[in-house]
Amino acid sequence: MIEFRNVSKTFSLGKREVHAVKAVTLSVQEGEIFGIIGFSGAGKSTLLRIVNMLERPTSGKVLIHGVNVGELSPKELRTRRQNIGMIFQNFNLFNSRTVSGNIAYPLRLAGTPNKEIEERVKELLQFVGLTEKANDYPNQLSGGQKQRVGIARALATSPDILICDEATSALDPETTAEILKLLKKVNKELGITILLITHEMHVIQSICSKVAIMEEGKVIETGEVFEIFTNPKHSTTQRFIRSVQQDKPSEKLLKDWYENGGGLLYRVIFKGDVTNKPILSTITKKNNVDFNIVYGSVKELQERFFGNLIVSFIGEQIAVQNVLEELKTIVEIEEVLGNER
Repeated sequence: MIEFRNVSKTFSLGKREVHAVKAVTLSVQEGEIFGIIGFSGAGKSTLLRIVNMLERPTSGKVLIHGVNVGELSPKELRTRRQNIGMIFQNFNLFNSRTVSGNIAYPLRLAGTPNKEIEERVKELLQFVGLTEKANDYPNQLSGGQKQRVGIARALATSPDILICDEATSALDPETTAEILKLLKKVNKELGITILLITHEMHVIQSICSKVAIMEEGKVIETGEVFEIFTNPKHSTTQRFIRSVQQDKPSEKLLKDWYENGGGLLYRVIFKGDVTNKPILSTITKKNNVDFNIVYGSVKELQERFFGNLIVSFIGEQIAVQNVLEELKTIVEIEEVLGNER
């Protein structure tokens, strides 16, 4: 549905050139919630603005439904933009307009008849749960309510794409969860494709089906969220993952463990149906080896089980080795080292 083909964007700042986006190639399928994550300056906001040509790429193409957006006439581009809703971090509401007036604004720009505007605004207020706030002004609303107005306004023209620019960054955790739930509802009930950028990995974990990680203008890793979370390749991706899940004990605890004579520790990763099976107990018992779960958890990720356990094995060296070899054929396993080892 949305394709970035070798897209680059360079800005000239005096005599200096800033390469904000570098040769990005990505595909977003219809009906997906696709996340783009990166630290400040990674280029994600610039890439997002290229979708509807608020920023034009220096090179490369952006295709929506197979149409090169960069080749559209001004009139065609205005029409295309009506099918792309935008949600902003700081809400961008008109303080002089009521909630209803803010939602109606893009419809008035499009020349929609007043009766249709009234019906559409009423429908959207109900959808985002703000019917009783129709005549309030933005300064009478909480941050979460303001973002609900922003979402309703973005949906006013019935877009097929919704772009979210750090839509939850200004909100507290509880309100963030409510907004993410609403975005899921938008995706599921209205079938709208959502492309969002964030610097918060828990947002990706909560809502996205696929994710691309950006650094210094480049996409350094991309894939299904479950696979990225359970098997991150790039060091930057690993840093993001650790921000939402502590996958091993702290260096101090590891140091204490080894200094106090603890045996080798191994990370055992269980995915999907394997989590339901007594693999550790079955294989260790067969080889006359005991095991000790030192750290870890089993949790739900993208409606699938994901187990990350730190385990020590106690027994004859050859028996422990047999356990490790058999486990490797079923689950992912690796030795856990502290910095001092």
